[in-house]
Amino acid sequence: MTVETIAAIATPPGPGGIGIVRLSGPLSLSIAETLTRKKDIKPRYAHYCSFYGSDSSLIDKGLLIYFKAPHSFTGDDVVECQVHGSPIVLDGLLRETVGLGARLAGPGEFSFRAFQNDLIDLTQAEAIADLISAHSQTAARMALRSLQGEFSKKINELNEKIIHLRLYVEAAIDFPEEEIDFINDGNVAALLSDILKMLEAIRANATQGVMMREGLSVVIAGRPNAGKSTLINALSGRDVAIVTPIPGTTRDVMRQSILLDDIPLHLIDTAGLRDSDDEVEKEGIARAWKEVRQADCLLLVIDATEPLDEWGSLSDAIQKERLQNIPIIRVYNKIDKLAKLPKVEDDGICISAKAGEGLPMLKAKIKEVVGYHPMEGQFLARRRHLEALDTTHQLLLNGQDQLTVHRAGELLAEDLRLAHQSLCDITGEFSSDDLLGKIFSSFCIGK
Repeated sequence: MTVETIAAIATPPGPGGIGIVRLSGPLSLSIAETLTRKKDIKPRYAHYCSFYGSDSSLIDKGLLIYFKAPHSFTGDDVVECQVHGSPIVLDGLLRETVGLGARLAGPGEFSFRAFQNDLIDLTQAEAIADLISAHSQTAARMALRSLQGEFSKKINELNEKIIHLRLYVEAAIDFPEEEIDFINDGNVAALLSDILKMLEAIRANATQGVMMREGLSVVIAGRPNAGKSTLINALSGRDVAIVTPIPGTTRDVMRQSILLDDIPLHLIDTAGLRDSDDEVEKEGIARAWKEVRQADCLLLVIDATEPLDEWGSLSDAIQKERLQNIPIIRVYNKIDKLAKLPKVEDDGICISAKAGEGLPMLKAKIKEVVGYHPMEGQFLARRRHLEALDTTHQLLLNGQDQLTVHRAGELLAEDLRLAHQSLCDITGEFSSDDLLGKIFSSFCIGK
């Protein structure tokens, strides 16, 4: 239970049919009684009442709902004042709550109190923000699964198996007189192998969740006049980039976001990659190379009407510039000029961006190379979750090595302890204050 009472407008900025001022903390009920001049406010009951200012002037009429602790979202006393969605009315009502002892809430502070009072864990708190900002029905469903505890359940099940194995190993070390030879009996090795398989399945699901939440950076690169800007226009369904027959028209990075089967794709059109003496174009080319290095997927657009030998050096240069092994799709464009049909080839896809031919094949290829596979029970996840899962995976592999190669039970036990702690970072059981501050500061005020 917290000492301070916080207040915030819980509805989006701007005019609306309804606006909500939310309070949480020990003074919530007394503030509500003062605002409404009512003394018989029942929990979980919608009271139609008038809201008054400190000078007894009428602010507005609306509904008031009181949630008594601990049966509320935050675990503290919570009051919601539902009035007309006028910014003037809401600001006036909020000022009155502050004058009666509340303070303005910070970003995500209501959700943080629910986390502090053990009503939700950290993945569920993050799912609240993800549900609010969901960009598609699929993302909303996945965020809702996380909010309902789907992700947390899998992490907790994995942690239970690690704890069980850790207790078995440590008991054998602490009580040698029991003569438990866990190094050679095969049970520990089998349990550790099962844990690794379970972790890899969770990691695969979490990877899909990160993809659905954050999207993919798809960079369109190639020589000048290959049709890069035409392609981004075709994929986005609108003219976002200038298209001319003059080489070097695109001189800066152009960005456009689309949905590909509910996957957010951040399309990035870049300047044509070539040697240039023009200072402005050179800067655009430098920015293009920077985007190539940061891409999740690269579309290398090739003019199919030109000799392919000219593209070999560019392909080699791109391979050298990549800082990670990102997938590259060769897009052979302008097949309409060759009277060819769109098709998938061993090293790329033949399309006509201008005529819109072959785009479904290209979209399917993008999903294939980035590893998108719809799964049952998917949940949204974040990069930090993947990092924690990768750390856990490496620790378990280290432990497996200590068991099978070095036959060092004490070191295996330590790796299991650290793996357990790494997983607890996901749910927030052992999270640092800095991490919590960073996460909740990205939330909406009033949530």
